[in-house]
Amino acid sequence: MQKVVRLFPAMLLSLSLLAGCSSSNKPKVPDEPLEVLYKQAQTKLHNGDYDKAVDILEALDSRYPFGPYASQVQLQLIYAYYKKEDTAQAIANIDRFLRLNPTHKDVDYVYYMRGLANMQEDYNFFHAKFGIDRSDRDPNYARQAFDDFKIVLKNYPNSLYASDARARAVYLKNRLAKFDLAIADFYMRREAWLSAANHAKFLIENYPDTEMTKPALEIMVQAYDKMELKDLALHARQMLAANYPDSEYAH
Repeated sequence: MQKVVRLFPAMLLSLSLLAGCSSSNKPKVPDEPLEVLYKQAQTKLHNGDYDKAVDILEALDSRYPFGPYASQVQLQLIYAYYKKEDTAQAIANIDRFLRLNPTHKDVDYVYYMRGLANMQEDYNFFHAKFGIDRSDRDPNYARQAFDDFKIVLKNYPNSLYASDARARAVYLKNRLAKFDLAIADFYMRREAWLSAANHAKFLIENYPDTEMTKPALEIMVQAYDKMELKDLALHARQMLAANYPDSEYAH
């Protein structure tokens, strides 16, 4: 009898562990027919319950990878992950979709969503909320978003998403130009004239129609003057005078 008493707690522990394993293996999404689950996913998306929508859509994607709603499920997964601000998963699903469906009729939407996701990753809530200008922060996601929107504009000019892609590309172009101007200014303050001039030159060549063009040309004029590169300084000064005659460095 004593042996039974001593073993009883161990038996309880084993049973509890088994129960835990059983409950953890229980699927988040019940085993329902395809049409039922798809309808549930649409309802969750419509109601803004993106966490639950993702659970159902992931279940559909894994259970019915070649079903009649397969492409639509993958597109909605991209949207749901983006809305729940899980950028990494959104981009992973976007890249998978583009790899598997390079000629799909909605590929313009997918590139547009990749631009939105990368732009979302570049955004900083606290900087925006408190008006902090951090133009010098890493622009990798902004640069990728800019490239994504350029793909939409170049390859799908009649897309429903082209107008918004164009507006966002303009914003991102200014963001990227500000970054290069901040780097050029950084080198100017440290008297690294060649690096300053090169970054300013890169800005003008890649983002010529932004408000950062004028200060970039001014940096080039000053940097070339410091290095006594007279021909380059003259050319930069002529460009500055032609476009911004009011600049103090134009003459």
